[in-house]
Amino acid sequence: MRFGIIGTGVVGQTLAGKLVELGHEVTLGSRTKDNEKGVAWAEQAGPRGHSGTFADAADFGEVVLNATSGTVALAALRAAGAERLAGKLLVDVSNPLVFSPEGEVTLDPANTDSVGEQIQREFPQARVVKALNTVTAPVMVDPARLAGEHNIFVAGDDDAAKAEATALLEQFGWPAGSVIDLGDIKGARAMEMMMPFWIRLMRSFGTAEFNYSFKRAAQ
Repeated sequence: MRFGIIGTGVVGQTLAGKLVELGHEVTLGSRTKDNEKGVAWAEQAGPRGHSGTFADAADFGEVVLNATSGTVALAALRAAGAERLAGKLLVDVSNPLVFSPEGEVTLDPANTDSVGEQIQREFPQARVVKALNTVTAPVMVDPARLAGEHNIFVAGDDDAAKAEATALLEQFGWPAGSVIDLGDIKGARAMEMMMPFWIRLMRSFGTAEFNYSFKRAAQ
């Protein structure tokens, strides 16, 4: 399968590397075709890895993953082009984190909106699913690096798109029972608002390698 990834940072490269390892083809997209990170990744990835612009990645992918910062996600996807995203599963992995000079974290947007919702509104023909934003990049593609059962979330308006995203998560190693469906794309608000708490936990634990585990009460 062909994947386009918007963003060449740690998250984008981690997702791209796992997809290539699984036998898929990936184009890693950035603002410019000669982006050093993208070109270097493609050279290391072998024949199934490519680099290009945001538009190249969106055009190439049967599925597109947004791995940019949430504060620039809309601009990156505009550069990718609405016509290249139409009809495709678009997995939004971003978080709209804003850091103060003192290191405190806020979100923009927050509470009454989310990046996931903004993307779905601006690109109504894309099939947007929020996923993977609540764990660090290595855990996204290798949940078994953490002991025991733990959970990941999806949210989106299109049930078929959520099923496709869940199948992709299973390829990454997430058991079907570990994926919690938070409903429509408004569920992205809750997923994004988890992140200031997650950052506090990371600072307290001294590591990003942790996750949440939810248990239902016995009936």
